[in-house]
Amino acid sequence: MEKKLYREELTQMEINAHRASLNGEPAVYCGTYGKYNNGDISGMWVDVASFTDYEEFMEFCARVHADEEDVELMFQDYEGFPYSWYCESGMGEETFDKIKEFAKLTDNEHEAYEVYLNNHNSEATVEEFEENYQGHFDCPEDFAEQLYFELYEIPAHLENFIDWRAVWRNLYTAGDYFEESGHVFRCC
Repeated sequence: MEKKLYREELTQMEINAHRASLNGEPAVYCGTYGKYNNGDISGMWVDVASFTDYEEFMEFCARVHADEEDVELMFQDYEGFPYSWYCESGMGEETFDKIKEFAKLTDNEHEAYEVYLNNHNSEATVEEFEENYQGHFDCPEDFAEQLYFELYEIPAHLENFIDWRAVWRNLYTAGDYFEESGHVFRCC
């Protein structure tokens, strides 16, 4: 299938509407190698999550630079998604889809997902993350306590005698769970 790149320029109304959609969402700054090599970094921040599919996103980026004959897109900066997905020379459809899924998470989940990627599995999908994320806790001992009260019936007269720090240490040492910055994850 031949790719169609639009040569019509974006209208000011389209540009304004797109700028209004930028609100901390995953975005890339879209320039071109041709302009960059000539000392021109003009381009536009593009909200990745606002597009229905990859083709629509790429067509929009090409339209931003309709003034060039042979557009070679260059993504000069990024924000709102994990660094490991950023690539100056562009992104593939798989990465685009990951960013779309990431955009659906809450701000707290964004932070937790990046912790998960950096410390456990740099290729983890959002679905895998959601299966293993246990939540945010003031300390891991709070997680251990919550977990045991969910799993077991602990008699009230014994509750004050349990060393939750030791219980957490056992869960962590056994390789069942890990914690960073208050986010607790089940190891898979």
